[in-house]
Amino acid sequence: MGAYYIGLMSGTSMDGIDAALVELDDNHCQLIAHHTHPIPDELQQSLLSLIEPGDNELARMMDCDVQLGNLFAVAANALLTKSDINSSQVIAIGSHGQTLRHYPDSKNPSTLQIGDANIIAHETGIMTVADFRRRDMAAGGQGAPLVPAFHKVMFSTDKNDQVVVNIGGIANITLLPADSDKKVCGFDTGPGNCLMDELAQQHLKLAYDRDGEWGASGHVHPGLLERMLNEPYFARTAPKSTGREYFNHQWLTELLKSFPNLAAQDIQATLCELTAQTICDAIICSMPSAKRVLICGGGVHNTALMNRLDELLIEQQVASTEIDNIDPDWVEAMAFAWLAKQTLENKPGNLPEVTGARHPVVLGAIYPC
Repeated sequence: MGAYYIGLMSGTSMDGIDAALVELDDNHCQLIAHHTHPIPDELQQSLLSLIEPGDNELARMMDCDVQLGNLFAVAANALLTKSDINSSQVIAIGSHGQTLRHYPDSKNPSTLQIGDANIIAHETGIMTVADFRRRDMAAGGQGAPLVPAFHKVMFSTDKNDQVVVNIGGIANITLLPADSDKKVCGFDTGPGNCLMDELAQQHLKLAYDRDGEWGASGHVHPGLLERMLNEPYFARTAPKSTGREYFNHQWLTELLKSFPNLAAQDIQATLCELTAQTICDAIICSMPSAKRVLICGGGVHNTALMNRLDELLIEQQVASTEIDNIDPDWVEAMAFAWLAKQTLENKPGNLPEVTGARHPVVLGAIYPC
């Protein structure tokens, strides 16, 4: 029998905290229970305002750090209550935190995730591991993506080459070769749901475009799509990672100045096509031999996006990770539970061939309860 760990994940959507209770041992990873805790609208807006420079941002960041630390703890405790598991039965919490800034290519590469782990450990009574990304950066890496190491454990097979695609606010891919002598690779492909979600919030007053129906009612604008695809990030070679500080409202607004009269649903359709094409281009260029493409993250619920991926990836089977009995909504939170276990066992959590680090490193800082 394995040991219990909790993974906490708040993604680029900033609308909720995913908490996953996982049973782990060296050869086994099972999702036991899960809970999504909403982030209040006021806090979400405060977080979004910190993505770009603004007035008094240090004080505002410190306030959000405390609020999020308390909210992460509430989410973890709610998960324990739901699962009828006592905190003493849990070895550790792995908390990703909320990314506010990610500058892997600056003169002094840096990344910032908030959600005070001191508070999480204190309020739950469970040892907490956090701040996973900066140790990889210290070793010369991008600090992201980190989930490919977990994808390797969960999805690798010697039967065929395959790709795991996580479509959160930002999309990333993991290339899993069947030949164990070949290295696992991966990188951020670009926008996932973040721009589509923002447009849905603006025009529909909804958190997201349910099933992609609104976008499907529009038409892709070839000129706008071409301008989007000309963004230099897409032509860069891996290792590479990105976030809202790159692909955000300002980025889209600048592009739309050249297309002032587009209907909102046409912009949404074009954003969906951008996500689909950049994911598929990355897969076809990096691993054309892949037989399966497994999708996880919130994007799996965008029917229009999933259909488009299936149409573009002619040679591959496109399916949710559910096909391997792993709930696509909880893969990332499970990954940070697994990363916490790696840290406590003094084992590396990064893949240098993914992040560009000079060597494998043990990730994260440990906060005793």
